[in-house]
Amino acid sequence: MPRRTATMLASTLMLIALLCAGVFFPVPYSEMSPGPTVNTLGEHDGEPVLQIDGRKTYPTDGHLNMTTVRVTSADYRMNLVEAVYGWLAHDNKVVPHETLYPDGKTEEESTQENAEEFSQSQESAKVAALKQLDVPVKSWVIVSTVVKGSPSEGRLHAGDVIKTVDGKTVKEPADVAELVTEHKPGEDVVFTIVPAKEQAAAEKANRAATKTEKVTITTTDSDDGGEQRAIVGISAGTDHTFPFSIDIKLADVGGPSAGLMFALGIYDKLTPGSLTGGKFVAGTGTIDDDGKVGPIGGIEMKTVGARSKGAQYFLTPADNCASAAQDTPDGLTLVKVDTIDDALGALEDIRSGDTADLPKCAVS
Repeated sequence: MPRRTATMLASTLMLIALLCAGVFFPVPYSEMSPGPTVNTLGEHDGEPVLQIDGRKTYPTDGHLNMTTVRVTSADYRMNLVEAVYGWLAHDNKVVPHETLYPDGKTEEESTQENAEEFSQSQESAKVAALKQLDVPVKSWVIVSTVVKGSPSEGRLHAGDVIKTVDGKTVKEPADVAELVTEHKPGEDVVFTIVPAKEQAAAEKANRAATKTEKVTITTTDSDDGGEQRAIVGISAGTDHTFPFSIDIKLADVGGPSAGLMFALGIYDKLTPGSLTGGKFVAGTGTIDDDGKVGPIGGIEMKTVGARSKGAQYFLTPADNCASAAQDTPDGLTLVKVDTIDDALGALEDIRSGDTADLPKCAVS
């Protein structure tokens, strides 16, 4: 066989081998890409996203769109060819698999965690919006989650209202951990609770819960490799009672990042006039009960997704501004917000057309 022919054959075989390796050998990466964007003022799957009963609402127009990121599943393993294509694709982002699914987290565990965060973001959005309107909201500390295999399993349950710990009144979720860690591992701690079922029945009947129980739990060591610290295996959170019904209908979405846009949508429906003045505004950001806006992941994908649907302005958490500004889609103005007050002020400028002084994101 002529040397030139042999060289070409060897090169071809090597190329085929490399292509096969690229296709069949998985790499430890996952992909993020722009996901759906939904107008919180509009409908999704034929139903209003925000449904408010028991309080006067007002007509709205324009868009206040929440944005999402689509990610590959926990069980999916990219091959080398897909990873290289993702790296080269402008609108997608390839990241280490553990970035999306740390500590070997399964698809089911990730979905459950995202669902819990999404539910909490809805509650905080309602509280933040109503606080802006000076509408009183009742709140109390609850058992948010119970760790499997912990001393609290079977003794405390998600939704139980924590009234006291060792007879000391609990006012904030942080009070629970503080009072528990006053003990040494192995000591007993006494919780006074309103069981979740009793609390739910009281809320349904529009009355105060009266049935309380005392639950004694033996603490254990945190086992985190540091100084011994007593724990009981729960996390505490906050629950609320609202003076009227606010229901958020949006399936197949998880995580806390829609909080800001939900809060703005609720505020818009409960106030006369239009927040957007008919403009297409999208955005993202977590929100707490006091209206503080927090950073989120996948900001670059969210701005791309928003602009592709027609967004003109994008409300951007202050801590995400520098990253988002590095590659802003043409025609999209990134507006920096740190609180719901900032967002409402920006929307006033957008509504009036006086946008010269908008706090815009810039590369740091």
